[in-house]
Parts: sequence; structure tokens; C-alpha cells
Amino acid sequence: MSLPVETFFLQQGASGTLQTQIRQLVAEGILAGRFRPGEKLPSSRKLAMHLGVSRITVTLAFTELLADDYIVAYGRSGYFVSKNAPEPPAFPATSSDHSTVDWTRAIGQRFTTTQSMSKPADWAKFRYPFIYGQADPTLFDSANWRLCALEALGRKDFEALTADYFDSDDPQLLDFIARQTLPRRGILAQPNEILLTMGAQNALWLTAQVLLTQRRTAAIEDPCYPALRGILEQSRCHLHAIPVDQDGLPPYSLPPETDVVFTTPSHQCPTAATMPMSRRHALLDKAEQNDFLIVEDDYEFEMSFLKPPSPALKSLDKNGRVIYVGSFSKSLFPGLRLGYLVGPAPFIREARALRASVLRHPPGHIQRTVTYFLSRGHYDALVGRMSRAYHERRKTIDTALSEHRLTVAGAGSFGGSALWMRAPNHIDTRDLARRLAEKSVLIEPGHAFFSGPTAPHNFYRLAYSSIPTPRISSGVEILAKTLAEMT
Repeated sequence: MSLPVETFFLQQGASGTLQTQIRQLVAEGILAGRFRPGEKLPSSRKLAMHLGVSRITVTLAFTELLADDYIVAYGRSGYFVSKNAPEPPAFPATSSDHSTVDWTRAIGQRFTTTQSMSKPADWAKFRYPFIYGQADPTLFDSANWRLCALEALGRKDFEALTADYFDSDDPQLLDFIARQTLPRRGILAQPNEILLTMGAQNALWLTAQVLLTQRRTAAIEDPCYPALRGILEQSRCHLHAIPVDQDGLPPYSLPPETDVVFTTPSHQCPTAATMPMSRRHALLDKAEQNDFLIVEDDYEFEMSFLKPPSPALKSLDKNGRVIYVGSFSKSLFPGLRLGYLVGPAPFIREARALRASVLRHPPGHIQRTVTYFLSRGHYDALVGRMSRAYHERRKTIDTALSEHRLTVAGAGSFGGSALWMRAPNHIDTRDLARRLAEKSVLIEPGHAFFSGPTAPHNFYRLAYSSIPTPRISSGVEILAKTLAEMT
């Protein structure tokens, strides 16, 4: 007797190809104990007719299951559940229906914040997504990325794929960063002065953990990247928020007890201000005089379509006081989560040891795939394509904002992918964002970027990285009309 063909059905809206779905439903039946060793499966012809798919699709799915020893084939008899197939657990899975734990007391440290940023998971379904940091599938070179990933899966890279580097990184990627990526920012570094991280945020966390204690003082920009503020608050250090001006962080405002300064000099987050060279030298001089360190987050320098970017602050550092944070995630895609730290060898040694105790190292396959994507020239081609697209979108959004007389608080002198906007003082942009979302327009309220309970609520960020050029003007028009209604 065969298993009843009626027990097999495809779920509507399931992900993956039909072949993958059929393989999954058979495997799940075996793992759940519904299909037992020795039981016969329906023939490929009957199952194909029942599911409404081609017979070759079912045959290919059975072939994969054969290879993984979920099923076996006996000549002229058909397919059977293998005796070597994974067995379901001998005990049922359970969950606790009632918890007796008082979690308000059990939690020793709290990491949730009241000021955080969030984006709708279905942001791509909105017609006018003016949101920052999401990949645009129309620009990304998915074909060459796939080829690089397949190459990294090849036999010659088997060790890079499967080896435990412990506290080390892919030497090929480190070499490329040292010889190609960093010199473009005017930085020279040895491999022992570079550490790969799970994105820029992980790099900032490692830096804070190594450099700060409850007795030390950190200075951040105000407004700034909200996640950085959360990281520093978790470190329990003394924290000073320094208001930025049109030139970024003012060195003269730093308190004398400062131990570490976190700054975004090339492209201030979120105002897009660029720190002039005179102020960069002043900041370095003050660091030397007052004996503090500087952590430079050099994000989005690649998107320089208006004029060349300024040299990195790290490139001007003659005394080893600047720790540099870079990221491939911003220009490739956010889910990549691959960044890097550059700093003096003693600092990198401690950051490497901390990383090893938490996550060992970023996955070897990701490191090798990125290495190929960079070394084959695909990354530079992608950056060029993104820069041209962003330049076109920037011109369109500048025109639309001017036409509707919306106030730009910060635009970025060399390019970037977003504008910092200011609404009338009485407007709470959180309310504005809710009203716009009902009209399929997404913006980012700006309150989360500011420190303190008296943070202004009339700022917002308007990104053009994820919205097609033809939709920009219409989206800005809806934004302007909604603001007028609230006014």
C-alpha cells in the first residue's frame, strides 16, 4: 500500500520552486513521523497529477531526496521511505503554558531603548518609499554576485568555506582591503591593523567595549546614529552629546574629560554635513593635546557623485589616534553585514579577542564571495551604477522640494543617498509619518537621532536610494500637501 496521495498538498504562497516545495513536504512528513521507514510513496505520475505539476518536477524532487537518503528506490517497485532517514524525536515537543518567572527582576541589564528607528517589513509594497538603507534590486548586480558566490562554493575554496578561522579572517579579503580599498581613502594599513566585523554597527560595539568603562567619557554628535547612542549607553560610560553645526562636530565644544569621540566627519549622520579640512586638523590637534581617541565612521563615501569626497580623517592622523570604521553593507546590501575596523595593532588585537569570544568571525563563505566580487571589478561597476542613479534621483528630488518649498536642513556637499529635512516647528513628524503611510508614502521621523528628553520632533530624513526616479516628484507632492493640511 502506498501512502495516500491526498496527504500531499502544496501550500498556497509558499516560497521556493515547485521542485523545492515537493522536496520539503516529503522531508517534513518524514521528520514529523507521518511517513515512516519502509512506507511506499505515491508514484511520480500519480503525485504529479494530484499536485497539478509536471512529472519531471516530481522526479527531480525525488532525486534530491534520494541523494540525501530520505527515500530509496527499488526497481519496478517505486520509492520508499528510507530506513536511514532522520527519525522524529522520541518525545513530544512542549511549551510552558504558564511562566512563574518575574522578568522585571530576572533581567539584569536592559537593552531596549525608547528612541529607536524602525521600518515596515513590507516597505517595498509602498509606492513612495523615502527610506534609508534598503537595497534597490534594480541596481544590484545579482547575476555576478551569484557567480561569485558559486565560485566561493567551489572545491578550491573548500577550506575558506568550512575552516574555523578562530580569531582570524580571510587573508585574500584582508589583502584586498589593505591594497585597494583603504588607499582610496588615503589610508595605509597592515593586515594586523584590520579586523572584519559583522557590519559597521558591530564594529562600533567592539570599539566601545574595548575602549570604554564606567569611569570613562565618550562624546557623540547630536543628532547622531541612534544605534550608536544605544551602544554607548549600554557601556555605562559617561556620555556627552555635542550639538553639530553646518560643519559637523565642533572640536571646541568637547569637554576636557573626553576619552573617546565618535564622529562621522565625511558625511555626518543624519545632517549630511561634511567637516572641512581646517576643522579636521583642529580635531586631531585637540585629540593630541587632551589625549583622547577618535572613532571615525566613514559611511557612504562611495556615493560621491557631486564632487570627490574629502580625505578620511584617519588619513590625516599622524599619531595613531583615529580608529576607522568602514562597511561594505551600505553599498552592497544591508543584509550582507560585513564591515571592518582599522586601527593600531594593540587595539585590533583586543578587538579581535573580543570578537572571537562572541562570534568567532564572519562566515568564511561571505568573506570569500565579497573578495571575488571586489577583485573581479563588480563592486566598482556597482558603485558607478548606483552613483549615476542616485545623481539622477538627487536632481529630481531637489527640483521637487524647491517647487513645493519644503525646507532642507542638510543636503550633503558630495552626494549621499538622503536629505535631512525640517518641518514647521509645530509639526511632529511621527504624526506626519503615520498620515503619509496611509497614502503609501514612507519617511523617517527624526526624533530618534537626537539625545535627551527635549529632542525636537520636527525633523525627518528623506532618502532617495530605494525609490525610482519617476515616482519621486509625486511622492514629494503628497508630502507637501499633507504638511499643508497639518499646518
